[in-house]
This record gives sequence, C-alpha cells and structure tokens, in this order.
Amino acid sequence: MASRMKKEAPEIPAGSMADIAFLLLIFFLVTTTIASDKGILNFLPPKQDPNVPPPDIKVNERNIFTILINANDQLLVEGEYGSTEGLDEDVKAFILNFGAPDEEGQAIYNSLPASLQSVVRRDPKSSDDPSEAIVSIKTNRGTSYDIYLEVFDLVKKAYFDIYAARVNLSSEEYRALSDEMPGESELQDKGKAGIPMAISIAEPDKQGGN
Repeated sequence: MASRMKKEAPEIPAGSMADIAFLLLIFFLVTTTIASDKGILNFLPPKQDPNVPPPDIKVNERNIFTILINANDQLLVEGEYGSTEGLDEDVKAFILNFGAPDEEGQAIYNSLPASLQSVVRRDPKSSDDPSEAIVSIKTNRGTSYDIYLEVFDLVKKAYFDIYAARVNLSSEEYRALSDEMPGESELQDKGKAGIPMAISIAEPDKQGGN
C-alpha cells in the first residue's frame, strides 16, 4: 500500500517584497503632481547695470496716487486714513481724470465709450490724463500679506474695469481673455490702448519689523 505523501502548503517567496515596495514608491513619486503656490505673477525689471546711472525720470506729484499700508494694516490713501472699501472706485476716478491732457490724452478721452466719459473728472490737482497716471503702493515690514494682496487686487480691478468697459465686456469676461487667441488678443490691446497698468510697488520701510 503506497504511503500517502503529506502535501505541504506552498510558500510565498517574500524576499523580493522590499524591492516591489521600493519600485511602487518611486512610481508614485514620479507620477504624483505636487501643487505649488505660484504667488503673484509680476514681471520684475532687469537688474540695473552698476556702471550705468539710472535714468532721470521726473514725474509730477499729482500724477501719483499714493497708498501707504502701515504695520497695523491701516491705509493712508492720498494722505488721509481710508479703508479698502471703495478703494477701486477711488483709483478708477484718479486714472480717468483729465486734469491737463495733451494731444495723446485727448485722443484717449475720445476713444472712451459714453459710459466712461460720463464719469471722467477734470480736476487740475489730480492726474493729467490716464497715460500719465501712476498708482504707488508702499508697505511696512509689519504689513500683513493678506492686506497687501487685497489692496493690490483692488488696484488691478480698477484698471480691468476700465479696460473691460472700453470693449463692452464685464471685468470678469475681460480677465478671461487669452492673449494666445488672435481675436481675444486684439480686444485686450484695444482695452489697454494708451492706459498702461502703471502700478509702482515701493520698497517697504523698516519700521514695525526686524
């Protein structure tokens, strides 16, 4: 009588498990997309050549709309305490002031739709015309990043509102235009024509921080 052979359960080789786990780790590291904070998309000017003196640019003070943000996140707008509420409308009124327009400035006025011409000011103590208007934002070392971004976005909103109205679009529709599409790129250029987004970010002072 043949003896029955006891069947042994097959063993699963575990020697290569570490190698498999390592390969899986590499796979996920290579294929996983890691989100990154892009920050504010601004183009910085090229580095100044130390051997070349900076250009002497004279800007009339009335053509500069000044916004100061102190270490307590308080705003000083054109020398008076203010807030972010209605700031975009104040900036828009400054840009659309025609205090002393030259020939180019008058051409810009003529290109504005009736909706913008109706809100144009002619204050001789304010900006000469939109092509000369500059908005200056200066912060303090203690200024929070949130209030800076809020002010910066409101200033940009003022410009986009003007650009959008010039091409009969809403501000959201204008922002959604792509410069890679010929028709949309032309609308962008038409909206900006003669009115550059002149925002000056001044270096923060050292008060209120280390």
